[in-house]
Amino acid sequence: MRVFHAAAGLAVVLALTGCQRTSMGGFGSQDVSPAPLQAQPVPTVSSSQLPDPTTNTSQFPAAPTGAAAPGGAPAGTQVAAAPNALDVTKESMVGNWRVSSAGSSCDMFLTLTNLGSGSRGGTRGCAGELTTMGSWEVAGKQVVLKDRGGSPIARLYKTADARFDGSTNSGQPVSLSR
Repeated sequence: MRVFHAAAGLAVVLALTGCQRTSMGGFGSQDVSPAPLQAQPVPTVSSSQLPDPTTNTSQFPAAPTGAAAPGGAPAGTQVAAAPNALDVTKESMVGNWRVSSAGSSCDMFLTLTNLGSGSRGGTRGCAGELTTMGSWEVAGKQVVLKDRGGSPIARLYKTADARFDGSTNSGQPVSLSR
């Protein structure tokens, strides 16, 4: 029982030493509080009536609908179909493709796994804009390759049973074949 009382007493002493006040400063330092913050001027607040949401007065311009050269349009614009473009289905695009672009070749893989507004895809061994490819989609007779952020980087059209031709946004020709 004497050992139990000694152990209990030691535990009480250790607990009380943990309650002692310590100082973060060096020897002889005083407790220094931070200076109070100074008041800052507040700009004036204005108010006005919001426009009626039922009226169709948009602050945004209309979406582009004009045609441009196949594959050479800036990101986000519609491109007119190539005159000889063949019909394409999403299912026919799935799988491995050999890519030729700017004098070099690489591999592209297309899946039906959803990723944002398109399907997951990627490249291996490619150069330039195609290194950023992360997804793709079929829009009419057009295959749109997109970067990882979902912005179009290239547009292609089916020109034969196992061949697609088009260009990147910077104008580099791109061909897919099996």
